[in-house]
Amino acid sequence: MEPPQESAAGGRKRRRRGGGRNRRKPSSSSQQAPPPAAAPPPPSSPPAKRRRKDGTGQAVATPKRGNTSSLLDKMRARLSGGHFRMLNEKLYTCSGQDAFDYFKNDPNLFDVYHTGYREQMSHWPEQPVNVIINWLKSHNASWTIADFGCGNAAVAKNVENKVFSIDLVSDDPSVIACDMAHTPLEPFSVDVAIFCLSLMGTNYPSYLEEANRVLKPSGWLVIAEVRSRLDPNNGGADPEKFSKAITQLGFSLVSKDEKNKMFILFYFRKKEKSKVAKSIDWPQLKPCLYKRR
Repeated sequence: MEPPQESAAGGRKRRRRGGGRNRRKPSSSSQQAPPPAAAPPPPSSPPAKRRRKDGTGQAVATPKRGNTSSLLDKMRARLSGGHFRMLNEKLYTCSGQDAFDYFKNDPNLFDVYHTGYREQMSHWPEQPVNVIINWLKSHNASWTIADFGCGNAAVAKNVENKVFSIDLVSDDPSVIACDMAHTPLEPFSVDVAIFCLSLMGTNYPSYLEEANRVLKPSGWLVIAEVRSRLDPNNGGADPEKFSKAITQLGFSLVSKDEKNKMFILFYFRKKEKSKVAKSIDWPQLKPCLYKRR
């Protein structure tokens, strides 16, 4: 007799359950959260700098590369340039006596000024003092010369003539330190008076009057001046009025050299019987001031 189907079904169910009971239950450890991911390795340190070794095998620190010295040089140059601009403005905006007293109190400032001056002039395509030196060499070597505002006395160093070098400060026994309006030179004692970029004081006419005093009759007055100071279109003086004022002082204009774009050269000659006008209308020369860079 066949067993009832229900029992068979129940048996099958029991076997399936039993099979289920025979399955392995996950262990308690497997039910825990998975372990955290391993931490990333620390970033690798930069490779050690190679060090030079001295003769004994000891490591020597390698100096840092960079432009430290170049930066210091630039800073010094900027500081020096600022100091030069200040001194340059001082010379153009005060009288000769004030400038003489100023540099007399601190002669080192004059060296600072001339260092900056040479730096500025190094950018000029041609130096006016060299033009004047060549002009002197083409003339009489027996002439006596007065170089007003001589700087480093380039004229005296490059010609055979006797030269009185005059400036505000002297660190050379051959240079006469004085206010250029009042020199110790004797009247009618020189053949050539030179002003190479040195008509800087607010009382510049008194410098030219002093040159007239010391020049012999028929003596030469040579003036080199920055072109911008004599450019009416740029706030400068009219060069014709400038020349006229000097002729009223007792000179005649022989020639004017305007070929150079940086400066103008005037060649005047003192009249044999010079007569100074009672009233001379001197034009105001524009200060030559350098812009801050």
